[in-house]
Amino acid sequence: MTMQTMARTVAAAAVMIGMAAAPAAAACGNGGDFGAWLQAFKQEAVAVGVSPQVVESALQGVSYDKSVISKDRGQKVFSQTFLEFAGRMVSSNRMQSGAAQMKKQKALFDRIERDFGVPAPVIVAVWGLETDFGANTGDMSTLRSLATLAYDCRRPQMFREELVDALRIVERGDLSASEMRGAWAGELGQTQFLATNYLRYGIDYDGDGRSNLIRSVPDVLGSTANYLAKLGWRPGQPWLREVSIPTDMPWEQADLSIKHSTADWQAAGVRAADGKALPNLPASLFLPMGRNGPAFLSFHNFDVYLQWNESLVYATTAAYFATRLSGAGPVGKGNGKVDALSAAELKTLQQGLAARGVNPGPIDGKLGRQTRTATRTMQMQLGLPADGWPDHALLAALR
Repeated sequence: MTMQTMARTVAAAAVMIGMAAAPAAAACGNGGDFGAWLQAFKQEAVAVGVSPQVVESALQGVSYDKSVISKDRGQKVFSQTFLEFAGRMVSSNRMQSGAAQMKKQKALFDRIERDFGVPAPVIVAVWGLETDFGANTGDMSTLRSLATLAYDCRRPQMFREELVDALRIVERGDLSASEMRGAWAGELGQTQFLATNYLRYGIDYDGDGRSNLIRSVPDVLGSTANYLAKLGWRPGQPWLREVSIPTDMPWEQADLSIKHSTADWQAAGVRAADGKALPNLPASLFLPMGRNGPAFLSFHNFDVYLQWNESLVYATTAAYFATRLSGAGPVGKGNGKVDALSAAELKTLQQGLAARGVNPGPIDGKLGRQTRTATRTMQMQLGLPADGWPDHALLAALR
């Protein structure tokens, strides 16, 4: 699920830019010759320092996989609302299994928190959401999936980098090419690292001399904590707290990019849903389904979640799952009925925003941060409650 593109060295980046203009560019729409593209890629991989022997042996027999492209074009889960997605993903079974894992692996989690400052519920929530605690890591050839996506026209440069780094994982000795089996988009292991993140953050935490994120639970959990720590996780601080909010307030302030002190939020009528004291830290008021839906105060560590996964609904669900494992109760439904657009209606709204000169990002029927920001901007222009939630009132105004 984690799709961030990591920076490469200047030399490697220059080569990859050259690759973008090579046979893969002509293959946009998948009408070119995959075999010719793969041969050109092999040469470029060697040019950026991967062993010719590794390149040739690892990519021997790799072919194009149409099913990967079908899956890439059909990711509909990210069109669901937070309550729909979280209600399905944070199941009672996952809650029970997560609690059991925290108990079973307590010594390991204690060591991890000492080393990296990331608490067990945060890691366990990621582990559970990504692969059901290692039960479903995927069985597709990673190299075939990455080669297919690198050849495809939608995100070729990102996946060419991933494919090169997958070869570097083989070269480093962490996994053999045949062991590299995982999800359709090339994610590997029990917490689904893309190859760039595997190289950058994967660690040997069981002392056997290699980082095996498929088989070694210590390596998996230690590497996940290392990843979050490197993204800026602050030990001992919260990430998300559910709150109750008044029915009217300056909604334009409820944005992940805006932080106020918790004292200021309390002065505006925001209260902790559990009645406990709020920490004295800067926080954003986050309304994942607008002013009538669930409400949270989000802290710096939630910003780390958003670096870990660019999908707002997925990152929020992972953070919410971690709060549940930490003892929080089920999330409330908010102050009233939420007016939600269908994916088709949201796409129409995105087109309307773009026509008015407000950039909603990709016009894809998915509610990401850019669409929410554009929605808020247009709501303010039209005098509507500016909570960043696209509803039928805004759609009607745009029409």
